[in-house]
Amino acid sequence: MNAEWLRETADGDVVLSLHVQPGAKKTEFVGAHGDAMKLRLAAPPVDGKANAALVVFLAGFCNVGRAAVTLVSGETSRAKRVRIDGIGAAARERLRQLG
Repeated sequence: MNAEWLRETADGDVVLSLHVQPGAKKTEFVGAHGDAMKLRLAAPPVDGKANAALVVFLAGFCNVGRAAVTLVSGETSRAKRVRIDGIGAAARERLRQLG
């Protein structure tokens, strides 16, 4: 994986560097934002709703269970690092094609 925002761990999981914009019209990947991937979230940044929506969106996008998606850092920040465990080859390719 050559994208700066998309890193593979030694055990085959991936860690994403994201720039999250909560309160958007719809949830979608937008494109590169420095060394991160910008992601718009429809959820508001209130009471952890945006982080919960982020986990649900990434789990669906990567075809894994919600428990496989972990917020590593950035709980109260727009700059977030997210780990996804047990990601398949097809989902890995979908992520690569974003960047």
